[in-house]
Amino acid sequence: MRKILPTFLALLVSLAAAAQTPLLPREYRAVWFTTLQGLDWPRKPATTAAATERQKQELCSLFDQLQAAGINTVFFQARIRGTVAYPSRIEPWDAVFAGRVGRSPDYDPLAFAIDEAHKRGMELHAWVVAFPSEKFATVKALGRQSLARRRPEMCCKSDDQYILDPGVPETADYLASICGEIARNYDIDGIHLDYIRYPESAVAFNDSKTYRKYGYGQPLAQWRRDNVSRVVRAIHKAVKREKPWAKLSCSPVGKYADLPRQSSKGWNARDAVYQDAVAWLNDGLMDALFPMMYFDGQHFYPFVLDWRERCPERAVAPGLGIYFLSKNERNWSLDVVSRQLTYLRNWQMDGYALFRTRFLTDNTKGLYDWLKHFYNAKPALTPPALASNVPEPTAPDVRLDLGDHDVLLEWTPSAADGVRYNVYRLLPDGVEVLALRQDSASLRLTPALPASRHLPYAVCAIDRFGRESKPAIVQFGGTIPTPSDTVGIPDLPMDVLRYEVFDAQGRRVSTSVRTPIDVRFLGSGFYEVRAVDYRGVSHRVARFRR
Repeated sequence: MRKILPTFLALLVSLAAAAQTPLLPREYRAVWFTTLQGLDWPRKPATTAAATERQKQELCSLFDQLQAAGINTVFFQARIRGTVAYPSRIEPWDAVFAGRVGRSPDYDPLAFAIDEAHKRGMELHAWVVAFPSEKFATVKALGRQSLARRRPEMCCKSDDQYILDPGVPETADYLASICGEIARNYDIDGIHLDYIRYPESAVAFNDSKTYRKYGYGQPLAQWRRDNVSRVVRAIHKAVKREKPWAKLSCSPVGKYADLPRQSSKGWNARDAVYQDAVAWLNDGLMDALFPMMYFDGQHFYPFVLDWRERCPERAVAPGLGIYFLSKNERNWSLDVVSRQLTYLRNWQMDGYALFRTRFLTDNTKGLYDWLKHFYNAKPALTPPALASNVPEPTAPDVRLDLGDHDVLLEWTPSAADGVRYNVYRLLPDGVEVLALRQDSASLRLTPALPASRHLPYAVCAIDRFGRESKPAIVQFGGTIPTPSDTVGIPDLPMDVLRYEVFDAQGRRVSTSVRTPIDVRFLGSGFYEVRAVDYRGVSHRVARFRR
């Protein structure tokens, strides 16, 4: 036991930095999973039972790849262009699933994708394309079912398609009804809005009649921004009413506005397409932003910092255009993307999103291997959703039973709704994830190496908002104490000159010549106490958490 205890203490001290709440870092590692024309999935429509099973297996294989690469968030395209990927009372089926627009497949792709993502510990956010609607060919195929025929007052012709007019008041209610339908009927982790903006100047779009009818003399630019914000507010209300924990996010244009020393070249969110995304995020209408930063060099790096400075307390995870790695696009080298990802982490952005999935799973330029084995080598949780007036989860009361060959962790289930559990093993060089968001209040493990049964284990409660409790850490020999005001030291077989308290980073934060040691001034975290004898030798004598 004398030999084992110092080993435990060394493990806990080395892990103290990681063992804050949460034990894992927080960042989005997201992909856009495109169902438009089957660009990412499905590659072929299914009209037979065998073809349906192949379609489902294809999704499972892609999700397996994403999980192995450390991806924790999937934006699954659920509303495509006035058509959907689930049985809706509002809009018809997209053709990509069963071969013809309006035809139902033999299963629910959205529900299936949610279940498969959750089995792999990944979040799934329903990706909703907002204002772009049906192509003219789709309108013809759908006839009276088409949105352009059902609700012509909301639709504007634009090149070869229809676009919902943000200035028409009914547009906000219509899109909110779609998002509300998804939130009500599915166990989603979020709603992700795309094209929640006016068309760019190169796209034909004439809203002069709408402006004359509803503008009321306002400046055109401000009126348009207010229109888009009205739609966002309506969607936020509809989603949060159904599931307060569901994260609402969007993918704004990658440059928010011109910078003092760097022009956006006429392409920015606020002034070119009237997305006031910074206000949405800072005002709590959004839980996260994923700006489409499909650039490099001076068009990328300064604008990353601009997002961070404008939204210092909120989640911003830039979207990267990994399709530019393709030889058919800009033929970027892997260094371009790896530099961008390293820059995001160095500047403490809240992760990243990759467009599109297929360029990752195809290992274009080796990106998949680099993410899997280097950048995403250690797991991460996503940032939590915004929560107000909802108590944070409390740490469970964990018991450890050490068998001859296995370990049994048990704890009392939380009485709060929707609470699940994350279970970790604490290693000398990091944290091993044993379970994420599991429902049961126990976990039995049979480690390959019997000695690892003696390592510390941690269990955290995690609520539907994604907030983790403080970790309950157990190990062979008992739990780690959490003192309120003082730490007592047992009798020691030595003459002690002084006691020193060290934090997770090994920094001395307190010195005392008597016990018990006052720790009221210490912040949250893990600490160890060392006794220094008259020879100047330091001995680890206690550990505790605050």
